[in-house]
Amino acid sequence: MSSEEPIPSDYEIAQSVEKRHIRDVVEPFGLEGDDLELYGDYKAKVKLDAVERLTEGEADNRLVLVTGMTPTPMGEGKTVTTVGLGQAFNQLGKDALVAIREPSLGPVFGIKGGAAGGGYSQVLPMEDINLHFTGDIHALTAAHNLISAMLDNHVYQDKEPDIDVNEVRWKRSIDMNDRALRETVVGLGGKTGGIPREDGFLLTAASEMMAVLCLADGIEDLRERIARIVVAYDGDGDPVTVEDIEAAGAATMLLKDALAPNVVQTIEGTPAFVHGGPFANIAHGTNSLVADDVAAHLSEYLVTEAGFGSDLGAEKFMNIVCRFGDMSPDAVTLVSSVRALKYHGQEMWPADMDALEAEDVHAVERGLANLDRHVRNLEKFGVPVVVALNRFPDDTDAEVDAVLSHCEEELGVRAAESNVFSDGGEGGLDLAEKLVDAAESDSSFAPLYEVDQPITEKIETIATEIYGADGVEYTGGAEDDIEELEELGMADTPVCMSKTFHSLSDDPSRKGVPDDWTLTVREVYPSAGAGFVVALTGDVLTLPGLSADPAAAGMDVDADGNVSGLF
Repeated sequence: MSSEEPIPSDYEIAQSVEKRHIRDVVEPFGLEGDDLELYGDYKAKVKLDAVERLTEGEADNRLVLVTGMTPTPMGEGKTVTTVGLGQAFNQLGKDALVAIREPSLGPVFGIKGGAAGGGYSQVLPMEDINLHFTGDIHALTAAHNLISAMLDNHVYQDKEPDIDVNEVRWKRSIDMNDRALRETVVGLGGKTGGIPREDGFLLTAASEMMAVLCLADGIEDLRERIARIVVAYDGDGDPVTVEDIEAAGAATMLLKDALAPNVVQTIEGTPAFVHGGPFANIAHGTNSLVADDVAAHLSEYLVTEAGFGSDLGAEKFMNIVCRFGDMSPDAVTLVSSVRALKYHGQEMWPADMDALEAEDVHAVERGLANLDRHVRNLEKFGVPVVVALNRFPDDTDAEVDAVLSHCEEELGVRAAESNVFSDGGEGGLDLAEKLVDAAESDSSFAPLYEVDQPITEKIETIATEIYGADGVEYTGGAEDDIEELEELGMADTPVCMSKTFHSLSDDPSRKGVPDDWTLTVREVYPSAGAGFVVALTGDVLTLPGLSADPAAAGMDVDADGNVSGLF
């Protein structure tokens, strides 16, 4: 497409595509009609018995992970790049599949928008995927809140174990950005209204149930994981689990269909698995292992994505997801943008976002330090890195050339301009060719730490090796938390760091590559169902609020059901 020709909206592009029946899309990759539970003509779930059959034995394919530098608030296009790469690999004659997370309604109606890609690198039907899709997130919300209801009923009925109402750790969930529900009081209304206590809501994508769903390998494993989730503590300080309040079976029942992975198609007809959506700033930040496993067995190349910057999503993919999924990435694509480089290279803060549209090669060059840090971090895992420069319409040739030449001449890594937003798979051919070269080269993937190391050592390894901190300071009761986790038998698990995605440090205002700082860990708690411990390093919002001008304000639907304003 000509750079002077305006690109239609994502919705207009999506509506202009003649979609194929999902059976015809997946049949060349080895999925038959009987393997699918259809949700109309263009969406389907892969039945769990088909999943079991298809995933027998080891997968013989190449795994490409898409991650990014520290992003701007608008994002730099990781999902667009992931979808576009899947299309580009297929144009190169590689049998490639895509696996990404499914959107949460909170971001869809908030600022960032949906998670179906964009331009000519989208998954379809984008409006369905960005809204109710196959109902997975609604099922998760129901299962989460069933546990909440069972927990409060357990307290009200005065059952054993005797729960300390001041030590309830399980909030309710909602799939919407609603700051008014962050802190609430429940149990009001007199004797029949329950036991009054402080409560609150979190976004469904932030629920441990989402992490559990995305890490489970079957219904039996799903139930076991749900059963061991810690929801409260009793009067003696001992943990109370979902099994203890007799809610594990019913919650699993609500998720038995949601566990089956969803499959759709990209604009160019590449099959795409879109399943699960844990956040990377509080959980592990990737789509389900079930989807990855099926896709890996059906493809020559699988392109998957990790949330936020590589300090969060990719670190957790390497140290947590690859362990649980027994996977080894063959190459990593680090998505960057001229906009993000200028954002980190600005000399005055807070950032002037309007100024990012003007050419400023010097700001780009100053911001390269952030890109460099992410590249060097990823190389520590022994996997080849290819930088993808996701090009935006206002980017100039001088800015683009400055980035590509820096990567190849000074960093010594492969780099390519990516135009998959404007040109689909064709706009990613150079990037895909470089990734094929990287993925087929020698690599020696290994996680950054061993799970049997002490919890403090694992935290400090991530803090110093990935974030660039000088060390770690434990405040509040964090050290006591670690002792309790060791007593509970959770010392030999991976660590999931809960940190801001706005900075490599734990201070969102510090851009570029912060130095001379210490990571502060305020709390460490068990995510027993998921199988890791979480270290809180700051005030990470688990229920965002809407902005002054939320995306929802510009959306509408006409009498014929045609939507507008959906990107």
